[in-house]
Amino acid sequence: MEYWELYVKRIRKLCRERGIAINKLANMSDVKQSTLDNIVRGLTKNPRVKTLHKIALAFNMTLAEFLDFEELNEYSFEDDSDD
Repeated sequence: MEYWELYVKRIRKLCRERGIAINKLANMSDVKQSTLDNIVRGLTKNPRVKTLHKIALAFNMTLAEFLDFEELNEYSFEDDSDD
């Protein structure tokens, strides 16, 4: 799994658990709908920290809490060529 896919999976999972549609998340986070769509569709593979922070706040989480999940914590950059 690619690195960017991990936080897309995280966003989708949190939306599903909380019954939030992506368009509602855009409103809640004050992130443009097009920006959020591009992230979720994988067109934006490296969103800004500010954007992820706004998304985290919409889920009532800190950025640290949002990024603290098993798949991301266990990710290895050894095979990642995007240095």
